[in-house]
Amino acid sequence: MRIEDIKKKIRVIKNFPKKGILFRDITPLLQDPYIRNYVILEIQNYFKDKKIDVIASAESRGFIFGAILAERFFCSFIPLRKPGKLPYKTLRYDFKTEYSVDGFEIHQDAIKKGDNVLIVDDLLATGGTAEAAIKLVERLKGKVVGLAFLIELSNLKGKKKLKDYDIFSLIKYGR
Repeated sequence: MRIEDIKKKIRVIKNFPKKGILFRDITPLLQDPYIRNYVILEIQNYFKDKKIDVIASAESRGFIFGAILAERFFCSFIPLRKPGKLPYKTLRYDFKTEYSVDGFEIHQDAIKKGDNVLIVDDLLATGGTAEAAIKLVERLKGKVVGLAFLIELSNLKGKKKLKDYDIFSLIKYGR
């Protein structure tokens, strides 16, 4: 399968969620089981030699890929949720995205000291979401063994914020 075939399944919506943003809508990709499976296999193959205890994924589209990968790696799945969505004791980290200020929470007992954690999300833009995920994992004494993204908007230089980590991005826009 070619990256161009996958890109054809990603719809571009101008001025969403606000003026000046080109939103990458992955819902058409998710509707295609062959392409969705290819994406999962590419991520799985990239990280196959890492010992992964936990997949931590960002709300909400990261959950889709993260949950499937947790099944494939036969490991725990941890949701990183927007504030106020988790029912138990949490840790919180606030961050900036390409177009907003937001925050994530994680249950305080989600990760054990020394757990190897793969962070999974659909998109890397400015790196704010990924940085928040890393901070939460590390505050719980987990070890981030990598970050996996379907899409990277390389012109926004989010990868620069994450330079100390092993990063996999299947599709790159904006070079």
